[in-house]
Amino acid sequence: QVQLVESGGGLAQAGDSLRLSCTASGRTFNIDKMGWFRQAPGKEREFVAAITRSIGATSYADSGKGRFTISRDNSKNAMDLQMTGLKPEDTAVYYCAAGGSLYGLRDPRGYNYWGQGTQVTVSS
Repeated sequence: QVQLVESGGGLAQAGDSLRLSCTASGRTFNIDKMGWFRQAPGKEREFVAAITRSIGATSYADSGKGRFTISRDNSKNAMDLQMTGLKPEDTAVYYCAAGGSLYGLRDPRGYNYWGQGTQVTVSS
């Protein structure tokens, strides 16, 4: 099993920056990729960004391109999401996820482990 713990998030104003962090523990050798998904009230969970552990290949949803940057530190089994230029539509619960090599970076089916989520609220 893998346990994921998120930190960061909170309240922000439009245009602000926030940094989300996620640390994995347990059987982390099974992890091939880590990513962030988010779910806004009344909406389905959606992909935000992801990164592979091996070569650090990244993928971003169009909504975050140019504003969000994902990074990882394999020595710490950690992953960060730096969010800049925040918008009210970024308001959501953000979930850290980790998975093996099946499926692509954007496909939630490829993520076996999920964190409990951290709230990000952006006011206009």
